[in-house]
Amino acid sequence: MKIVLPGGTGQVGAILDRALTAAGHEVTVLTRRPRRQRDIGWDGATLGAWAEAVDGCDVVINLAGRSVSCRYTAENLRAMMDSRVDSARVVGEAIAAAARPPRVWLQMSTATIYAHRFDAAHGEAAGVIGGSEAGVPDYWAYSIDIAKNWERAQADAPTPATRKVALRSAMVMSPDRGGVFDVLLRMARLGLGGPVAGGAQYVSWIHDEDFVRAVEFLIARDDLEGPVNLASPGPLPHREFMRALRTAQGVPVGLPAPRWMAELGAFALRTDTELLLKSRRVVPGRLGAAGFGFAHPEWEGAAADLVRRAKASRSDHRAGRRLPGAAARQRS
Repeated sequence: MKIVLPGGTGQVGAILDRALTAAGHEVTVLTRRPRRQRDIGWDGATLGAWAEAVDGCDVVINLAGRSVSCRYTAENLRAMMDSRVDSARVVGEAIAAAARPPRVWLQMSTATIYAHRFDAAHGEAAGVIGGSEAGVPDYWAYSIDIAKNWERAQADAPTPATRKVALRSAMVMSPDRGGVFDVLLRMARLGLGGPVAGGAQYVSWIHDEDFVRAVEFLIARDDLEGPVNLASPGPLPHREFMRALRTAQGVPVGLPAPRWMAELGAFALRTDTELLLKSRRVVPGRLGAAGFGFAHPEWEGAAADLVRRAKASRSDHRAGRRLPGAAARQRS
């Protein structure tokens, strides 16, 4: 298949690009900073020559949007909103103008669209969209507005020949450097992987292999459209999530962090506490009903696999750094 991947240079994009290319598909990445021969430049907001790649392709998977790993200032929140809505809008314009439009458009969304809650889980059918919860910071509602506008930009696009799916994705866990799992694992290794603010808030997640498999499943299933939760069936409280991660890494204790400490840490990391404190209890209702089977449904097994892969990657990296010296010694 010919697959166009707008915003394909981030963590999730790199995961998909790597897997889909390895599976034999022809993947074209739309990026503001093209570096490879198969990259095409775009600005994420206006039509241009890049739209020629959309005309005649089989699948578009739009992942474009400013990273949420930043301080939630008014400027950054506006950039998050604009980058997501503008990119979804202009992808829709390119598909609408195509003589041979793609048969499916997968649009990245987020599980953050659901309300902060601890009791019932959010499936697509009965899940509660957030924005009006009591006792949470007012700006959390803006994150919901971003998600709703993001999805609306796709839904409103006049693309009758193209099936549209909104990927309400939980955090994608992979051992790649700089990703969310890499950060959490580093905290655990440093002894800082204890519960945050009591640890009762739920963590929704999906293993990177299951994320790729779910995307491939949704591409193949012509009967699925609209919002689909991409999350494992096993969300769990933060304290249990971090305990399983420490066990997988072989770290017996993790220092707990009260709310004020989490706020200081988020400030130092130039991110925001919503990523730590919001309770995201999201389950894959539509994927499950359609017969999708998760390879990593529970966090304990997923964490063990990810830690093993992270260790192997670090070992390979260290070996690679040693090779030039070893080769030089052999030549001498």
